[in-house]
Amino acid sequence: MPPVSASPSTAIVFFSPDVTDVSTIKRARTFLDYGYRLTMFSFRRQRYNRGYQPDWPCVMLGQTEDGRYGQRLLALLKALPRIARYRRLLQQAELFYARNVDQLLLALAARWLAGRKVRIVYEVLDIQPILVGRRWLSRILRGVERFGLRRIDLLVLSSPGFWNNYFSALQGCRQPWFLLENKLPPQFGARPRRSAQSPAGSSSGGYRWTVGYCGLIRGQETFNLIVRLAQRLRGIVLFKFHGLVTTVDREGFSRAIAQNDNMIYEGPYVSPRNLPEVYGDLDFAWAIDLENAEHNSRWLLPCRYYEAGFFGVPCLTARDFEVARLVERHRTGWSFEPPYEDALVAFFRNLEPAVYAQHRERLMAMPESSFVASDDGLRLCRMLDRPLNRATGPADSR
Repeated sequence: MPPVSASPSTAIVFFSPDVTDVSTIKRARTFLDYGYRLTMFSFRRQRYNRGYQPDWPCVMLGQTEDGRYGQRLLALLKALPRIARYRRLLQQAELFYARNVDQLLLALAARWLAGRKVRIVYEVLDIQPILVGRRWLSRILRGVERFGLRRIDLLVLSSPGFWNNYFSALQGCRQPWFLLENKLPPQFGARPRRSAQSPAGSSSGGYRWTVGYCGLIRGQETFNLIVRLAQRLRGIVLFKFHGLVTTVDREGFSRAIAQNDNMIYEGPYVSPRNLPEVYGDLDFAWAIDLENAEHNSRWLLPCRYYEAGFFGVPCLTARDFEVARLVERHRTGWSFEPPYEDALVAFFRNLEPAVYAQHRERLMAMPESSFVASDDGLRLCRMLDRPLNRATGPADSR
């Protein structure tokens, strides 16, 4: 997409926790396509996409690790002198864009270093468990975030559940906010949506159905549920895992794959390049995330919902979760109540191919814009180009 309307002199500084993260790369591309002069200050995490090198100006601030908050705090402190060396660049910026609370603090420090009122946008894609806890450290971190929230110009969220359940209800945020979902990048609009799947109910390998867990494979409770389902649904359901094993015991994961012939690990993949192959032979996408079932997992809208929807693969979800409300509203997938194991076993044993086909047809009839970010990024950039309304509520992005 060529630059749309940003002035060539408009400079944006992006504070990122991980330069290799797919959503970070996607957001940076949006800014570049719009015509902003982008500079990134970023850390790096050794999770996936490790060899990635950005093709835009990027000042590396060091390496951090998930969950190690002491190490991350030390990395932030070490980053400050490095950022201070770029004071002139900070003074020329029109906008600071910060992803997660760590980077919000860096953006606030950078504004102080710049010595001028640079606008700050705060983007959140997940609510970390430590932010919703009741212990003293959680209360302190929420207080720090509230301090930052009062000083931002816009909050960007990937799910309305984050606003309704956390930022409004718990943090008392009164800033305008903008919904920017985890949709597929705009170039997917040029691809055919229907993938090369087998007819409903006639999955390959002698199994009636194939379920794919794609992306970050996380949550021991979630994985244990799938193992029990595989054991009870032998000969009926094939479970395929595509992606990276994260918060699941790796030895237990490998052992379960070896012991259950209806569980297959296909390894990591590159998104979005490999998505057609990943979703090409699936009947269902697993979207039941029990890792943080009382907060983040319940509130988010996962990438796999948009990926699966584009390729016509219905999602399996947990009832009363944000993603379940979407599939229930459009009748394009299924949601289940606890006990999940018994509910899913009964579902797969009794599901008729004709019923499945109806859900899939409704999914394919949904507009492409439900899953592909057509002008979402453009609307955000246009909003950033003008003064932001301080009124509480969803920001007017028209």
